[in-house]
Amino acid sequence: MEAPLNHKNETERLRLLDSYSIVDSQLEDDYNNLTILAADLCGTPISLVTLLDGKRQWFKSHHGLKVKETPKEYSFCGHAINSPESIFIVEDARNDERFHDNPIVVGDPNVIFYAGVPLMTQEGLPLGTLCVIDHEPKILDQSQIDALKVLSRQVMILLELRKNKLQLEKANEELKRNNIELEAFAFRAAHDLRSPLNN
Repeated sequence: MEAPLNHKNETERLRLLDSYSIVDSQLEDDYNNLTILAADLCGTPISLVTLLDGKRQWFKSHHGLKVKETPKEYSFCGHAINSPESIFIVEDARNDERFHDNPIVVGDPNVIFYAGVPLMTQEGLPLGTLCVIDHEPKILDQSQIDALKVLSRQVMILLELRKNKLQLEKANEELKRNNIELEAFAFRAAHDLRSPLNN
């Protein structure tokens, strides 16, 4: 088994992942609907939205799989994010030197086929993947590959919307604090101006 190498810009990638405040968040229907659709289009029992932090791959959505995360060293997605220019496909992991003795290949959940599209930020860094998995060898046709790429872009749109919403909420809180401080200053200034006049 070959554990995936860290991304060449791993520190920046992890900092960017953290800015989305997404890891360990609750399941959401918007992401689940995309993994259901990906599995259906590709004819696979499993589809995941994975996000890779420093030590694990965590699943924002896990259709057909009960676990919420696995160690990063076992992950196919860790390899996929190092090939961000294309889809990463392993047709039969049992015949691949990188994966043939991987615990998630020889044991549960028996990952034999894997196809993952990196989730690319506007900065050109991968956060994780949208992937499909099967328990037997498989070949995707071009329309299935194209569909996975489209769905991965939809996942990124959801992530960007989440990030923008969080930034807007933070800006609104800061504006409220500034308004309270301004009102307090105006009250003190008005009081200070009235005092000499009263005298």
